[in-house]
Amino acid sequence: MHGKTVLITGCSSGIGRSLAREAARRGMTVYATARRPETLHELGDGDIHALPLDVTDADSIDAAVHTIAARSGRIDVLLNNAGQALFGPLAEVPLERVGNLLATNVTGQLAVCQAVIPLMSRAGAGCIANVGSIMGVFTTPFVGAYSASKAALHLASDALRMELAPLGIDVVVVQPGAVKSSIADNALADDELAHYAREESLYRSVHRHILRRARASQDNPMDSEEFARRVWEQLLRSPPPAVIREGGGSGAFQFLSRLPRRARDALFSRHFGLRDLRRPAP
Repeated sequence: MHGKTVLITGCSSGIGRSLAREAARRGMTVYATARRPETLHELGDGDIHALPLDVTDADSIDAAVHTIAARSGRIDVLLNNAGQALFGPLAEVPLERVGNLLATNVTGQLAVCQAVIPLMSRAGAGCIANVGSIMGVFTTPFVGAYSASKAALHLASDALRMELAPLGIDVVVVQPGAVKSSIADNALADDELAHYAREESLYRSVHRHILRRARASQDNPMDSEEFARRVWEQLLRSPPPAVIREGGGSGAFQFLSRLPRRARDALFSRHFGLRDLRRPAP
């Protein structure tokens, strides 16, 4: 991969930033992007080139890909990392936020894929790695919308893998477990979570468990630099694996995914306080 050109989305912090640094350390020319370019000032150095890219804006995507094509002539690897989280019970989660979530985590990632596929197909080679989540394999209470978005991305990536193989393009799904990032901090800073503590919420009595679920991804997380090293080690294989699963708790998640559904439901309902949920007065 030395000398290859890499485009990485969502590099403002955490996983994306570490993936960009690890790629540069391995001798690749890296285009690190984010919706807010001011968050990339520490990365714009040496073999890392900072560019603005909003995955929900077609013009922004086109401008970034055009810039990379003009400078480097190709894109060898796309690491689709941009995404957002959303916590809360599906009975009350704002549907506008669900739409925004899907626009970023599913449609936005597909839009970036469509922008780079022509370049890769002309070269007859390339690798697209879409960052999903272990929570797209199964879900827990209070993270249903996020899990649904990642499950959709996993299945879309499976279809892409089959459709692009004849063109010489590999497609990989990265499914992080717990990795140190700011995604939980961003969610906890959101006023939306405060709604579930208000009297009108059906979930007022379990509000603390909703907050607990929002923090869960940062309980004993893998360091993002270690995660990036492990991901690149697998992406550099020929061919790369269809699925890369790394991060804290990955082994436990695989065990939980094999439990009978009723047992898993009971376990998570108890763990996240749903047995304490009180019905509203008639």
